[in-house]
Parts: sequence; structure tokens; C-alpha cells
Amino acid sequence: MTIWICSTCGVEHPDTARPPRDTCRICADDRQWVPVDGQHWTTAGELDAEEHRVESEELRPGLHRFHRQPSFGIGQWSHLVRTPDGNLLWDPPNHLAPELVAEIEGLGGLSVVVASHPHMFGCQVGWSRRFGDVPVLVHSADREWVQRDDPVITEWRGVETVLPGVTLIEVGGHFPGAAVAHVTSPDGRGDLLVGDSIMPTPATGWVTFLRSYPNGIPLSPALVRRIVDALEPYEFDRMYGLAGRAVLTGAKDAVHRSADRYIAWVSGENDPLG
Repeated sequence: MTIWICSTCGVEHPDTARPPRDTCRICADDRQWVPVDGQHWTTAGELDAEEHRVESEELRPGLHRFHRQPSFGIGQWSHLVRTPDGNLLWDPPNHLAPELVAEIEGLGGLSVVVASHPHMFGCQVGWSRRFGDVPVLVHSADREWVQRDDPVITEWRGVETVLPGVTLIEVGGHFPGAAVAHVTSPDGRGDLLVGDSIMPTPATGWVTFLRSYPNGIPLSPALVRRIVDALEPYEFDRMYGLAGRAVLTGAKDAVHRSADRYIAWVSGENDPLG
């Protein structure tokens, strides 16, 4: 049997003799997209055979990120949080590249795998299986989007401490169960790992909020306020996004400032003709 991977979003599907369906359910949703020429599937073997390299970077002691080049699927940067009690793989890669597997082994392996939202499920079960069936945490509100089911998957909701100093926070917005990971850093500044509920922008010190980034669908002011309120109890000075952009200082202030600007425009408050 073959583990099939959607070529557009990079999410793994069940092991079957043939591709599971004509269209990936995740890509058919209005937050994603299906190519004009239709659905395409690939496999781990095909990805291994393609010429590629893995970019890796240590952002600070105990926090690393990885990216496949050329990118595949959504092309996310995945993050590894190292703690004395184990490691978190955040927004897992959609390719178990042998060189990346070896690098993660050298960094202490994995203790838990978590995706910020369904677009980032990647090869979450594959990574778990490769590292001894470690738990894969999926928010219960987004459980229906899991394409490759497996006993390693455990549901969670609300707030969950997965390792000492590493806390998952349900913020919603982009998906009902969309989450961020708050990480207590050795320097005391605090880091926030985000998916698509919050996205650092090219403009330094700003973030944005969308239901769909490829299709340009906004979130409502109420959902943006929910995201901001969920983060209020936590201190964080840095923020790292899945697209590779970051807010390297004043990240919590950036969330407040950006939310106020976003809501003013979406609500019509800034409409010069209003």
C-alpha cells in the first residue's frame, strides 16, 4: 500500500492501492484551492527522488526551523522546540526527507507532534511513526479534517501544556480549533509559534488575520478580537510564522496594533466615504 500526499497542500492521506479520491477535501474547501488542471497526488518515494535540499536554522538556543527547497505543497517552515523533557515538532513537514530525519535525530528526536491547523497536518502521522509513535495532538474541533487517521492521534482543546514551558493555546479564527504555541524562552522574552490565524507581514512589526490567504477571505472583527483575547494572559516578544516571516521584538504589541488597524478597515471605520 502507498501513503498518498496531496501535491497542493502536502497533507498525507490513507495508505491505499490507489489515490483516495479525485479531489483532496482540504484543498476543495474555500480556504485552499485545487489547481486548474485538477488534483495531483505524490508519494514519499517520489519526493525522496526529486532533487531537493533542506534548509535549517537555529533561531535561538532550543528553537530550530526547517524548510524544504524547492518548496512542496504549502511550503511551510516547520519548527522544533527542544526542552530537557523532550522536543515538540510544530507544523510538521510534508516530506520525511532522510536528511531532515537525521538532523532531528541528532537534535534529540521527537516527543510530540502538533499542527497549528489542518493545512499544516503535513505528514504528522508519518513523523510520529518514524520517531516511535509519539503523540500527535489534533484539536477536537478540527478532528474531522484528519485524512490519515491513526491511534497516535490524541484530541485536545482550550489550553494544553505539552512540555514544560510549551503551551498550546486555542485561538480559532482561521479554523475553529486553530492554535498557537507559546514557548518560555531562556532569555525570558517568550516566543509565539503561529500558523494562519496570525501571519507576520512583510512590513516590519505588523501581522494580519485571514480566513483564506490564497483566496483573500477576511476574518470578522469578532473573530480577530477572540484571537487577541486568547493571547492576553501570555507574554511574548517574538513571533515566528509558517511562511518564514517573523516579528523579532514587540510581538504582543504588534498583535494589538495590527488587530486595531484590521478591525477599523473591515468594520468600515476607516472608510473615507462612510
